Formats: sequence, C-alpha cells, structure tokens
Amino acid sequence: MQEATRKRTYFAMMGTCLVLILLAWNVVRLWSTTAAVVMSVVAAVLPPAAAIIGNLGALDRSAPPTGAEVERRDRG
Repeated sequence: MQEATRKRTYFAMMGTCLVLILLAWNVVRLWSTTAAVVMSVVAAVLPPAAAIIGNLGALDRSAPPTGAEVERRDRG
C-alpha cells in the first residue's frame, strides 16, 4: 500500500471518529441515548484500526536488505 494512500485512509478514519463523537453527544443523544452510545463505541474502535492501517507496509522500507539486494548494490 502506498504511503499517500495510507495517510489518506488514516485521516479519513480519524475524521470519521471525530464526527461520530461530535454528532453522538451533541445531536443524537437528544433523541436516542442508545444510538449515541453505539456511535461512541464505533468511534472508540476506529483509532486503533486507523493506526494499524496507517502503518501497513511501513516496516517494508525499514527492513534490512536481503543477500540479493546487498549483492546488487555491491556490483552497481
């Protein structure tokens, strides 16, 4: 997954989390406390999921080179 795509996905998920919290406790709670609590639970799950998705593939670039990659660098 490309870094730009990961960042976009992370910020979209975190933005959704903020919108859910704000709507749940400023608007929805006036009509349904249960719906507000459900929205808050969903919002609580989003940050860890966003962090996992945001870091997918990040370690691929930081991994030490394998033997074949070292040989290619030494020749070229």
